[in-house]
Amino acid sequence: MKDTKMKKLVCFGDSITARHEGFDEPMLTVKLAAKLANYHVINAGISGNNTVDAINRLEADVLLREPDLVTVMFGANDAAFHKMIAIDTYQENLFKIVRTIGPKKTILITPSPVDESIQFARTNTVLATYAAVVRNVAEKTGAGYIALFSELLACEKYQQKLKGIRNDGLHFGEAGYDYLVDLIIKKLTEEYRWHQ
Repeated sequence: MKDTKMKKLVCFGDSITARHEGFDEPMLTVKLAAKLANYHVINAGISGNNTVDAINRLEADVLLREPDLVTVMFGANDAAFHKMIAIDTYQENLFKIVRTIGPKKTILITPSPVDESIQFARTNTVLATYAAVVRNVAEKTGAGYIALFSELLACEKYQQKLKGIRNDGLHFGEAGYDYLVDLIIKKLTEEYRWHQ
């Protein structure tokens, strides 16, 4: 029988949130659940989604699950050349998502950088502008914030963390998920006082 007092963390995002990378369930969820044994981690990632898609499924995939906290990570598709969402619309959508969930329950995560030597639909210059919008929305709303873009880009040989099964310079491998999970756990334990 499920403990109804377990805190719920919903991971809301695109393919970076949704990818299995050889696991039976999304790798992000598996790795977070392993470190948060007393919490219920729910994956609400859908590949190819942008912030317009996110708003359309926010109620069904997030609000109806009654989460205690929600990580929100969109931007890789909003910033893609072939399906770009204008940066003002991206910002407006993020404000709407945070207001709907509630800033005290929301942790915004920037899109990650890409390996430009093999990723041709996105550039780090463009992604940096989308990452700056995420920071701005977090500052203005009081939502939680994880600077994945700048943190990962500052890592020596960060491209190694982006090598996954697809090896397309965008989708993480296990090293990238380990890095992201560590950032999320740090945020949860230091700012939200969740215990592992």
